[in-house]
Amino acid sequence: MAEDVDASANDRDQNLLSPDEVKAARKTIRLLLDGLGTAILGQQSLLEQVTICLLSRGHLLLEGLPGLGKTELVKALSSLLGLEFRRVQFTPDLLPSDIVGSPILQEMDQGRRLVFHKGPIFANLVLADEINRATPKTQSALLEAMQERRVTVLGESHVLPNPFFVLATQNPIELEGTYPLPEAQLDRFTFKLIVTGVSTATLEQILNTRKHGEPPLLESVVSADALGKLFELVDRVHLPGAVANFIARLVTATHPDAESVDEHVQKFVRYGCSPRAAIALGSTSRAAALLAGKPNVGFEEVRRVAPSVMAHRLILDYSARLDGWTAERMARRIVDSVPDVDRDVPADLRERQAAVDS
Repeated sequence: MAEDVDASANDRDQNLLSPDEVKAARKTIRLLLDGLGTAILGQQSLLEQVTICLLSRGHLLLEGLPGLGKTELVKALSSLLGLEFRRVQFTPDLLPSDIVGSPILQEMDQGRRLVFHKGPIFANLVLADEINRATPKTQSALLEAMQERRVTVLGESHVLPNPFFVLATQNPIELEGTYPLPEAQLDRFTFKLIVTGVSTATLEQILNTRKHGEPPLLESVVSADALGKLFELVDRVHLPGAVANFIARLVTATHPDAESVDEHVQKFVRYGCSPRAAIALGSTSRAAALLAGKPNVGFEEVRRVAPSVMAHRLILDYSARLDGWTAERMARRIVDSVPDVDRDVPADLRERQAAVDS
């Protein structure tokens, strides 16, 4: 058993990030954050969450009232990364073929043939603007693309560019002309972030520095090679066994039929998070650790990203809203109710795992 522990520790040590690698990564990430901060004022916490989602190679859903800068944030991100960018304005009359593309009959040397013409989804960064103003049928056109990074048309698969991100904006469902996103669609977004208004001081700064509300022109600060290197470094951030166990218990605690769950979960949650949520927690926690300048994930990184990963995956009972419960509030309640260490695990097993992680 001791030999197994030593071998595991040696393998992990060979793949650990060095201090120089962490320092270089933080410098690159800081360039991106500073650029976003130049374009979007007074939203530092939001910008950090967006960056974490990007580094984990996840898709992002931004929700907020019109005019809060959701679209400008995505446009700024594409400018700073220098990626191929396409914007799709979702409307009730938008068709799936308007997004993924369609075969068109063309005259060729061999006669007439159907030739596939790529839609706007064939880009590195796709902005699905006001995604919930399109019908569920059109929204579902993104399902395969977001999960498998490809689209299938008439039985033929077409691979999407690498990297590939969907950044979608949506208006609150209380607004007129909106359709709620299907649960399967929501589950494919790594993060859902709520965009709120800014402070009085930030509004004053916008008035003094932004004529007509136009943001400054931005140039690319992170090359494609540098972004690929960041992805590799995120994958190498160490996820200790105790933290992985914490993530697993967090996701289990979202299910009302699980043992020893919070009473509010039993009462108000109809369906909990899928395994995809646990995978997202692992990848985004690694990204959050690298952003914090750490070569390994701690419990604090998981707690930082958990609400953004879990809230949109919770399906609450209709009575929850009557009692003032939202998915965001429930997610934070679950995170606060789950202890870092599983007290039901025997002490000798905890010590053995600690020896592997240390």
